[in-house]
Amino acid sequence: MLRSFQAIYGAAEGLRIYRAPGRVNLIGEHTDYNLGFVLPVALQLATRVAAAPSLDGMVHIHSEERGEKRQWKIEEIAGLHPAHDWTDYPIGVAQELIRGGFALQPAKMLIGSTVPEGSGLSSSAALEVASALAFLHRRPLIPLELALLCQRAERNFVGMPCGIMDQYISVFGRSNCAVEIDCRSLGHRTVRLPEGIAFVAVNSMVKHALASSAYRERVAECAAAVTAVAARFPGVKSLRDVSPDQLAEVESQLPDVVARRARHVVSEDVRVGRFVEASEARDLVEMGRLMAESHASLRDDYQVSCEELDFLVETASQIDGVYGSRMTGGGFGGCTVTMMRQDVETAFRERIQAAYLERYEVTPQVYPCQPSDGAGEQ
Repeated sequence: MLRSFQAIYGAAEGLRIYRAPGRVNLIGEHTDYNLGFVLPVALQLATRVAAAPSLDGMVHIHSEERGEKRQWKIEEIAGLHPAHDWTDYPIGVAQELIRGGFALQPAKMLIGSTVPEGSGLSSSAALEVASALAFLHRRPLIPLELALLCQRAERNFVGMPCGIMDQYISVFGRSNCAVEIDCRSLGHRTVRLPEGIAFVAVNSMVKHALASSAYRERVAECAAAVTAVAARFPGVKSLRDVSPDQLAEVESQLPDVVARRARHVVSEDVRVGRFVEASEARDLVEMGRLMAESHASLRDDYQVSCEELDFLVETASQIDGVYGSRMTGGGFGGCTVTMMRQDVETAFRERIQAAYLERYEVTPQVYPCQPSDGAGEQ
């Protein structure tokens, strides 16, 4: 990024480059904002922010992908309102840093990313975390506080009521491991994945307009389920607290849609635990079965899949060497994640791209999902 930075800003004295990865979630979808369990990996795909001090009292931010540049006086940052574009992520982070007592310094920043937008691989969290590190410019911040600050930026400024998973894994990712996150306690443990397998994300290349509004609806429906279940079981504070037996006892009394949403979340939390156990036992067949079961639940009970995602999952399941496949991310487009033998990865790419091209006249992008380390300075 040094050459690009110099081409845009000239001198690069004091330049530092910060990296934050995207993520793919292996299992545990839509459980994070219900304070349950998730099992993501940080990716080699990442957002990088090159930053150097500025002498003009301004914050300059240039997006390499868009070829767009914005600038603000340092004293304006705290009072900015959302622009409803890519700048909301770094500006939201900047405002949270100010609220946290950090004095922003004038800066020149260049953003570059290999995390595809709209793919469900969390380009937004990668941008937030990398931007936070750039604004901090080597000033210390506890890793968990960094993740929470970036989550607040997305919730408070961008306006998306997201859970903690995306920012957390971007900070805490571990090479060659998945990370099981307890979204209530905010603790985690690393999960060593079996050797000889590969995870591959396939981008459907679509993002249906329902995605943003439906996400908010699911959050509200889950809250309604908690209220209804808590009337029978007062100790319930979130769907994380609901056991399958408790849900079975009250399910018939819930509105159908609310019951479906709760059934997905409660069963998905169970699947995360079983997936971790299967991984530790090197039970590849069970890991794949749980991924398939997760997709069916997301499709039928949570209703966040779409035709293109279903096609990718069904096609993947018929390819030799594939153990399991599911949609990943918020849904209504974006990516699937598929678990397979390492030796069939090339054949899988060719088969899935050819089938999708024939069906939709679009070639899907395919990304190897090599678990990588979390954010930091390069």
